[in-house]
Amino acid sequence: MRKALLAHVKRVVIKIGSGVISNDAGLEDDQVTSISTDICRLLDRGMEVILVSSGAISAGKGQLGIIGKPQTIPQKQAAAAIGQTQIILKYKETFQAQKYNVAQVLLTRDDLSNRRRYLNARNTVMTLLEYGVTPIVNENDTVVVDEIRFGDNDNLSALVTNLVEADMLIILSDVDGFYNQDPLENPQAELIPVVERITSAIEAMGGNSHGSLGTGGMNTKLKAAKRAGLSGVGTLIVNGRSANILSRVFAGEEVGTYFLPAQSKLTAKKHWIAFSKKPRGKLIIDEGGQTAVIKRGKSLLPAGICGVDGGFERGDAVRLCTRDGEEFARGVISYSLAEVLQIMGKQCAEIEKILGYKYRDEVVCRDNLVLTVEDEEEVD
Repeated sequence: MRKALLAHVKRVVIKIGSGVISNDAGLEDDQVTSISTDICRLLDRGMEVILVSSGAISAGKGQLGIIGKPQTIPQKQAAAAIGQTQIILKYKETFQAQKYNVAQVLLTRDDLSNRRRYLNARNTVMTLLEYGVTPIVNENDTVVVDEIRFGDNDNLSALVTNLVEADMLIILSDVDGFYNQDPLENPQAELIPVVERITSAIEAMGGNSHGSLGTGGMNTKLKAAKRAGLSGVGTLIVNGRSANILSRVFAGEEVGTYFLPAQSKLTAKKHWIAFSKKPRGKLIIDEGGQTAVIKRGKSLLPAGICGVDGGFERGDAVRLCTRDGEEFARGVISYSLAEVLQIMGKQCAEIEKILGYKYRDEVVCRDNLVLTVEDEEEVD
């Protein structure tokens, strides 16, 4: 079964966790070499690989004399600046020994939130692939601040999967896959080989724990798998410390946990709205507006808006929320905050009279809107 699921894969995003290639002392050169060699075997088969590699902070903190996890943003950024050069150099040496080249691609959330920069990043990565170069992606930790962070590289890997329209996401972790319980706490925990759909029950099994090196745990991997699934892409979580794990995966060995893609996927544009473009404010929607958007698949009109929160300009992404503040959708807004304050609660026919002009009837057009409520699926 596994071999059949992977038969179509030609372009794959591989995310490598900090715990796979580093320890408390720093970067583990042997691990980087082993995984890089395994990736080169995939390149030999004609596959295209994009790496999302963690480990820069872990690799660099030792040279600063930092024991354990750096606690401040300046410490993290300084460690990342040192460690990123070590990681890229090691990847470069190993890949070149196999007659392949690599390139470093550093991103912040702003790079993927802005549509023009998003497309520029895509064009760069796609050009590297055309030239047979393996892109190695990481968050630009040396300059990033909390407001423009991806949060973790699991999230980044899902966004990159959508960015390059990959056929599969593989997350190399320091555990064998997804278990029904935490295997560190319960030796009787069972590995789940296939997850058909990420439900609230599955998410509850993921917990919130994480290790001493990385920023995420199984919970962030589930979110990544869910986001990749909405692109129509399956996700495989396997143990990156197992020898030749990637070669074994594509030989059809039943290792790790495979998350099936969603049956109804988002378009690339709607996936960008939902996950890449950072929301700038909230629209509070009344019950009639919620019904129109959620149940009837309609656009958001000014009559359905009963309040606003935060600042935004025309073309920004906003959250659509209930009166209780619960988000149920995201979308790109057609009017600025100042304009919405004047037209909210009004009929479409009144917009031009109030503002002196009208861009369109819809405040958020259905083509630029994505549902985010639990158990709802957006169909295009």
